[in-house]
Amino acid sequence: MFFSALILLATALIATASPLRPQELVVISPNITYPTEAVSWPAGSTQTVTWDTTRIPPEAVNNKAMLLLGHYTTTWDADGNEVKSENLDIKHPLATGFNITTGSKVITVPDTTPGKNYIIVLFGDSGNVSPQFKIVKP
Repeated sequence: MFFSALILLATALIATASPLRPQELVVISPNITYPTEAVSWPAGSTQTVTWDTTRIPPEAVNNKAMLLLGHYTTTWDADGNEVKSENLDIKHPLATGFNITTGSKVITVPDTTPGKNYIIVLFGDSGNVSPQFKIVKP
């Protein structure tokens, strides 16, 4: 008898429960404003990466971010379509654990091979890529 009453109560609770509402996902995608395509950074120098914070919603005020250096390489698929790869250096982040709403972060440019196809990627909850820029010998 007790078991039957318990089953009846559980069924009633499930039947009258209000449906769950879909959770709204907030995507934070600030544009990187510096470096720009015209920039050359000497390897080993200190630079400031900047991004636009005007569209970051209030609920993301405590989101942490990470900056990575990468460089593009271009290949072609079997159909002859261009395929770009970002080649991100995830083993050596430029900066981690900072608040995405700050809008800037000072980094040290790694001592890496000079080139004109470098990019900075800002990760909050999505990856935002800077324009390509150069890293040159100091």
